[in-house]
Amino acid sequence: MQPDPARRILIVEDDQAIAEGVARVLAQASMPCVTAGSIEAAERALAAGPFLAAIIDLTLPDGDGLALTRRLKEHSSLGILILSARGETTERIVGLELGADDFLPKPFEPRELLARMRALLRRLDGSQRSGPLPGVAPAAAVAPAPVFAFDGLVMDVQRRALSDGGGREVALTTAEFNLLLALVERAGRVLTREQLMDLAQGPHTAAFDRSIDVLVGRVRRKIQEAVGLDGLIKTIRNAGYLLTSRVERR
Repeated sequence: MQPDPARRILIVEDDQAIAEGVARVLAQASMPCVTAGSIEAAERALAAGPFLAAIIDLTLPDGDGLALTRRLKEHSSLGILILSARGETTERIVGLELGADDFLPKPFEPRELLARMRALLRRLDGSQRSGPLPGVAPAAAVAPAPVFAFDGLVMDVQRRALSDGGGREVALTTAEFNLLLALVERAGRVLTREQLMDLAQGPHTAAFDRSIDVLVGRVRRKIQEAVGLDGLIKTIRNAGYLLTSRVERR
């Protein structure tokens, strides 16, 4: 069975040896890849066909990978993993603020890269495409995905969509949706930052408190801007966060 071209991964990396190495590791795990050595080449590849996710280096010969990340998140639903030697906490926070789903500093272990990409694709599966991931057998029986209603908002897990009572969608990135879903499914319970990191970005993500604070801040801001709802996610000092709403499962 041929790999689904719609599940391809775009690798934007100007170091040819690294790009080919990453592509080889992912291809061995049934993740077809296309490499691009610049932003211009990446834009040509994106125009030529669909991709499910992208791995983006921060330092590129014709621009900044963070700027590319921002544009992609504004105009597409691609999952994005930033791969960069610029691994300081500040760079990670900026990447997350721009919508990146994960950040892996160089040098890296191929097995960790593969684990992170598998986690990212599991989170994306169902949000952009239907059907199982390559090489993963479908479950024998899957219960219908729930729809949650709270404070005038509707969260459709199957469609991976959050909307207001009038059907207007609130645009959330993959990590933002996963974080809100974790809180909605456990409404009234305090979740620590470590628990939210695992639930929103996967157990292989490096945990640091500020990244979850960034995600929570983005979700709060987007909901406030979209529907004027404030106080939905409460900060519990020295403990974590909780969803204050009463949630109805439909």
